[in-house]
Amino acid sequence: MHASLTAILMWLLLAPVAAAQGYAGLGSAAEDYAQVTPGRSFAFPADHGPHPDYRIEWWYLTANLEAADGTPMGLQWTLFRQAMRPDAGLGEGWAAEQVWMGHAAVTTPGDHHLSEIFARGGIGQAGVTATPFEAWIDDWRMLGTAPQTADPFDALHLTARGDDFSYDLRLTATGPVVLQGERGFSVKSDAGQASYYYSQPFYTAEGTVTLDGREIAVTGRGWLDREWSSQPLTSGQTGWDWFSLHLPGGDKLMAYRLRNADGTAYAPGTFIAADGTPTPLPDGALVMEPLGTETVLGREIPVRWRVALPSRGIDLVTEPVNAQSYMTTAFPYWEGPIRYSGTHQGVGYLEMTGY
Repeated sequence: MHASLTAILMWLLLAPVAAAQGYAGLGSAAEDYAQVTPGRSFAFPADHGPHPDYRIEWWYLTANLEAADGTPMGLQWTLFRQAMRPDAGLGEGWAAEQVWMGHAAVTTPGDHHLSEIFARGGIGQAGVTATPFEAWIDDWRMLGTAPQTADPFDALHLTARGDDFSYDLRLTATGPVVLQGERGFSVKSDAGQASYYYSQPFYTAEGTVTLDGREIAVTGRGWLDREWSSQPLTSGQTGWDWFSLHLPGGDKLMAYRLRNADGTAYAPGTFIAADGTPTPLPDGALVMEPLGTETVLGREIPVRWRVALPSRGIDLVTEPVNAQSYMTTAFPYWEGPIRYSGTHQGVGYLEMTGY
C-alpha cells in the first residue's frame, strides 16, 4: 500500500475509538510524546512554525465577513499536523511520519461549502515554515506578508478552494498576539490536561469569495488560533463548545466548554482587552447555556446559546448565520459564524464537536 495512503487510513481508523479516548482520540494516553507543562517561554516567529515532537497541532483561522450588499459570510481555513509516532520529527521523503489535514469552508445564510484534504509530510505536499512564515497543503496557502522586521502574523494572505468555492483574503492585524490561559498554558480539565495556546484575534480582512463561479468582494474580521499538545483531553471528555467573539470597542472574548461523559463540564476562557491585555477566566467564571437546538443531518445540535461573563457585565444570546453549518469531515463537527445580542451586539464564531 502506498505510504501516504497508509498514514491517511491510520488517521481515519482512529475515529471508531474516539468515544473511549475523548473526542477524536484526543484523550488517549501520550506519555512518549513531548508534554505540555507550565512556564514555557514563547518565542516568535519560531513558535508560529511546527512542533513535531508533540502529537497534534493546528493553525486555525476563522473570519466573519460581509458582502457589499450586507450579506453575512463565514470563512474557515485550518491546517492540522498529526505525528504518527513519538520522536517522529518532521523527516523527509516518504518515510516522514507526519500526516497533515486541511479543512476549508465558506458559510452563507443559505449554504455551507466545505472541503477536506490530506497529505503526507516530508515530500513538500504540506508543511509549515516559521521564517518566512508559510503554511500550506496542496495549493491552499496561509502566507505571511508582513515586513521582515514585523511579526509574520501581522499580515497574512489566505487562499483555499473546494469543488464549488474558493477564496482569496488579505488579513492585517491591528493588535498583538495574545497568550491564552496562564501565559499560553491552557488547562483543559480538572485532571490537568493542557495545550500551548495563543491567538491573533485582531485581524481586519478584505478580499474575494467565489461561490459557484461568482466572485464576491468581502470585508470583515478574522481570528487565528495556534495550539499544540500531545493529550489535550481526558478520556472522558466527549467534545467541546468553543466561542470567539468580537466585542464592541475592540475587546474580544474566547470561551469554551469541554463536556464530560458524566454530564459535567470544564469551562474556562479569556477576556482580551482592546489593547491585547488578556485576563484568564477560570472554570466557573463564564455561563454557557444552550438555548435551542436544530436538527442537522439527523443530529440535534445546540446552535443557540447564552454566553455570559457576569464580572464584565456581559450577557449575550447567540444565533447562527446558518444552523446547518456542519463539517462532514473525517471527524465531523459544527462550525460557523454567529451573531449575538443582549448587553452587547456583534459577531463571532462557534465550533461544537462530539454531537
